[in-house]
Amino acid sequence: MSKSFLLGVDQGSSGSRALIVDEAGTVHGYAYHPLARLHPRPDWVEQDPEAVAAGVAAVITEAIGKAGCHPGDIVACGLTCQRNTEFVWDARDGRPLSNAITWQDLRTRTLVKEVENSPFAAEAKRRLGYAPGTYMTALHLKWRMEHETAVRQAAQSGYLRIGQSALWLVTALGQGNGHVMDSSLVQATGLYDFRARQYWGEWLEWLGVPPAALPEAVPTLHQFGTINVKSPEGETAVVPVTAMIGDQQAALFGHGCRIPGDAESTHGTAAYVKVFLGNNIPYQEHINVYNAWHLGDRQTFCLEAPTTVIGAAIRWMRDNARFIDDYEDIERLATAVADSGGVMFVPAFTGLDAPYNDPNARATLLGMTLGTTRNHIVRAFLEALGYQLRAIKETIARDAGVTMGQMLVGGGVSASDIACQIQADMLNIPILRPTFTETTAWAAALLAGLQAQVWPDVNSLPPLPGTHHRFDPCPVPPRDLEEGYGRWQQAIRLIQSWQ
Repeated sequence: MSKSFLLGVDQGSSGSRALIVDEAGTVHGYAYHPLARLHPRPDWVEQDPEAVAAGVAAVITEAIGKAGCHPGDIVACGLTCQRNTEFVWDARDGRPLSNAITWQDLRTRTLVKEVENSPFAAEAKRRLGYAPGTYMTALHLKWRMEHETAVRQAAQSGYLRIGQSALWLVTALGQGNGHVMDSSLVQATGLYDFRARQYWGEWLEWLGVPPAALPEAVPTLHQFGTINVKSPEGETAVVPVTAMIGDQQAALFGHGCRIPGDAESTHGTAAYVKVFLGNNIPYQEHINVYNAWHLGDRQTFCLEAPTTVIGAAIRWMRDNARFIDDYEDIERLATAVADSGGVMFVPAFTGLDAPYNDPNARATLLGMTLGTTRNHIVRAFLEALGYQLRAIKETIARDAGVTMGQMLVGGGVSASDIACQIQADMLNIPILRPTFTETTAWAAALLAGLQAQVWPDVNSLPPLPGTHHRFDPCPVPPRDLEEGYGRWQQAIRLIQSWQ
């Protein structure tokens, strides 16, 4: 008797991943393919929809080959994908009408200013869960309606279809079961009033986006359609797609953060802190609120705080200042000194994110002497991450009444032991770093299995593969860190007043 396998696909901004697991949670196959980003003009960042689909098909085939299974043994597929990168296509033939505009694209900066001066500015955060920005699909679509003739004509004729890459993949690689998308991805478009559970009509009208082009919001577990998969030997199968979810929500689910107060932080190119809320849905002025996942009749929510962009700071230290050559240098340099030597580094190269939300703030280095070395500056960078995480924790506790019990971490910087220890000390909670890193694709596979009844409920899901490295906070917080947090707050006030 053949095993039942589950396929999890994570389609991200830099590449696509596929993971094949069995009912015991054992990983049998994994593959990753990078994905090119296109830059047709300065500040424009696009992706070729057909290249996205071809890349996903290729990683699925490679993962099947590594698993050594027959495509017909895959009982279900779950899809997770990048948010705020929208795809547009013609409903008649499924052909893309234009390249995808990614969340990194900056062409809508003038539109952000228009929103700030519009009647929608006061309501947007409450209705959408987060404030409009250049990353937002909603503003990408307004730009498309004004500048892309093919998109505008498809909208006028009623044949325009809009969706994130998970929905596009079902269209491109298989057959959709209607024009539907998971509620977490629908909210990520910046068009959806997630409290009212409907699209925000006046906002759509101002943007010029036709409601008929938009996907219906459905639960995370749903019969989304099918995709066609193939083995390296050419064997094929039609696999039902039974789960769909945003990548940040998938990371939270994959880390096992399913009790209110459970937290996860991704320290990658873009860094986020997510805290699971359960059914609670508070209004937050400083922290974003998102749909987490919708299982059965239970819609859950999470807080999400983007931190100062880690990737930008690391690129500056590597390419401009030449303090480091790669991620591995961070650990070596930071541990070569006992502390930051009084240096305060606020890496706000692209502004300050949560909980300050100040796009005009700029980076600064304070407290340097003739004895300051790159070791001190690199360590100050890791301390800065800890300080900002503490500020986020305090804001969440104050505004939402949610206490973080522990935090799971992933991403490039989390590989540093000293970074994890600093965070444990600053937050005064355990930091857990799993050895298994493909948590988003893992979550997609688990969710697909729930809908396919491979597991009867969430409590029956297998644990994350591998082990966790645990970093417990020091019983007495290091004095230099406590004093440093006070200086951090002073530095924040300084750069916010600097124009």
